[in-house]
Amino acid sequence: MIEILQAGATYFNLTLSEDQLGAFVSYQRELAAWNEKFNLTRIVEPREVAVKHFLDSLSLLTVLPELNNPRSIIDVGSGAGFPGIPLKIVRPELSMALLESTGKKTTFLRHVVETLALTNVAVVTARAEEAGRQAVHREHYDLAVARAVSRLAVLAEYTLPLVKVGGWVIAQKGQYPVEEIETGERAVRILGGKIVEVRPVEVPGLAAERHLVILKKIKPTPKLYPRQPGGPAKDPL
Repeated sequence: MIEILQAGATYFNLTLSEDQLGAFVSYQRELAAWNEKFNLTRIVEPREVAVKHFLDSLSLLTVLPELNNPRSIIDVGSGAGFPGIPLKIVRPELSMALLESTGKKTTFLRHVVETLALTNVAVVTARAEEAGRQAVHREHYDLAVARAVSRLAVLAEYTLPLVKVGGWVIAQKGQYPVEEIETGERAVRILGGKIVEVRPVEVPGLAAERHLVILKKIKPTPKLYPRQPGGPAKDPL
């Protein structure tokens, strides 16, 4: 697992310290142990975790310099901590919020944050629609990231209200999401954003296609949004 992480990091022009590698090893062990009780992920084998969770998360770092190196990030629908915790391990200076609505998952996230001694990490148990209406979160972050959460029209309503004007959203997707782009463009525009780019990324050891959908927040989100919990998924803009 360590060799896979080192090789992958080199591919992304990153260098992982011994402490960072140790943090990833501890993270994988905790994930496997907790998964027996809480079913956090179907991927627990160390080599698979290294590629499909850790390196896939770190692929985001390839674009951050072009987004003015955002300092405050919210991981929307964090689940078992991807991509937020791997990003925090490698970029400890980031201010990270892990937003997840399922209590058992946020319990795990808090445990991992404590176990890895990560600082300046907030674990938030709430739905995105709720957080997007709270003053502490609304238009607060430089960047929102989301991995395999929802289709773009729905995801835009989850993420754009959380981001400052001038900030960014990165949605991690598999194959080029042609239909999502076509059907989601209107929602992105209504919510104050624009689609800047859909960038293919290669993850070492992963044969499947990966793309990053990059949105920029160009004006404030109207106060009407996000709608009540369940609204965006039930009736996408």
